[in-house]
Amino acid sequence: MRTATVTAAAVATTLLGAGAAAVAAGRLAADAALRPVPGRPLPGGPRLTVHSVGPGSVALTRSLASLRPGTYGLAAPGVHAVVGEVLDRADRDPDTVVRRLLAVTHGSLDPGTRVVLTPQVHLGDPGSALGLEHADVDVPGELGGMPAWFVPGARATWVIAVHGLGAGREHPMVVMPCLQRLGLPVLALAYRGDLGAPASPDGLGHLGESEWRDVDAAIRYALRYGARRVILHGWSTGAAMALHTVERSALADRISGLVLDSPVLDWHATLRALAAARHTPAALLPLAVRAAEGRAGLRAGRRAPGEDPRALRVPVLLFHGPDDTIAPWEPSRRLAAARPDLVTLQSVPDAPHGAMWNADPQRYEEALRRFLTPLM
Repeated sequence: MRTATVTAAAVATTLLGAGAAAVAAGRLAADAALRPVPGRPLPGGPRLTVHSVGPGSVALTRSLASLRPGTYGLAAPGVHAVVGEVLDRADRDPDTVVRRLLAVTHGSLDPGTRVVLTPQVHLGDPGSALGLEHADVDVPGELGGMPAWFVPGARATWVIAVHGLGAGREHPMVVMPCLQRLGLPVLALAYRGDLGAPASPDGLGHLGESEWRDVDAAIRYALRYGARRVILHGWSTGAAMALHTVERSALADRISGLVLDSPVLDWHATLRALAAARHTPAALLPLAVRAAEGRAGLRAGRRAPGEDPRALRVPVLLFHGPDDTIAPWEPSRRLAAARPDLVTLQSVPDAPHGAMWNADPQRYEEALRRFLTPLM
């Protein structure tokens, strides 16, 4: 009996130890999912090798990523470049893909450099990157001042641009020339957790659940400085923030419309994808997701953005596609199907998360122009 008791105790100790290790691993995975580094590309994208650089072209490792249509950034430590369409070259090595090289904006793009494809095309600010007049402003928020770029325009309807996961306020610069042509002022916001902005009280991101209040503060700022109405244009978690804002803000009646790009509408799926991309063992993924949901306050009782389509009161232009592995597009399809009177879904194939503009800039901007014209 004593031997049996000792054996049972040993088994229990082992199980407790394994459970404690699993909890610790789950917390680490949760931190990884909820502490994205601002401006750093999301994990999971393949690293590509630069094989050669020629006049107006670059040869990259052949993969599904390097074959994507459209315009993308190439990022590596100390290096940033911009590539365009895939070039049809008769002499092409079957192991490489040749793309048009549009610019090397930082560092030197040399053979052997390991790069990732990123939706971020521009570096700097609207003046240095695009030649646009702009001002550096400070938006008062509940946690302190938040830096933002203001690009002036003739109209009294402002666009508040809100970046998402793996990006900073440089990402929304891709649509600024289009918005400038329409005469729409743009306020591009750095919110809690961004460089130069206050940290969240717990140091974690909450996938828009708390961050939406920074968008609310940006609306107050816009109204204080001349806007009559606003349009919220959000990417990824920024799109979730926009939805939360129109559902919860006391200023919702001043919002004319929403533009949602790759919206995070299912936080469970997004947290699982982020944890998996950081090589969390499959057996620990459920625990990591539960830990992340608990730490971010996303458990039962919290309603996901867009979960109640009846809460929508303004027109919505929604860009999303089936190749998004971070924010699945099925919730976007359901939202569009539930509110065809308000939601226009632009399906974008062959585009990763947050890269709907990159896949086809002209189509994106034409859809944007048609949507915004009656709202201005």
